[in-house]
Amino acid sequence: MDMDDNVPKSANDPLALLLKQDLDPLSVAELHERIALLEGEINRTRAKIDLSVNHKASAEALFRK
Repeated sequence: MDMDDNVPKSANDPLALLLKQDLDPLSVAELHERIALLEGEINRTRAKIDLSVNHKASAEALFRK
């Protein structure tokens, strides 16, 4: 699987724009900062997934009673 398979198709999609950004002009410190920000976004996304899964499980448990 090619990494481009996961790139959103819309040219204006924020993720697509992020993946196309040229990293060459960035310093090592800026690259570390970028990684920290992206890891924060990954954690935020995972928390949303957990919340959604837990919400769905709670709703299913409620309706099984």
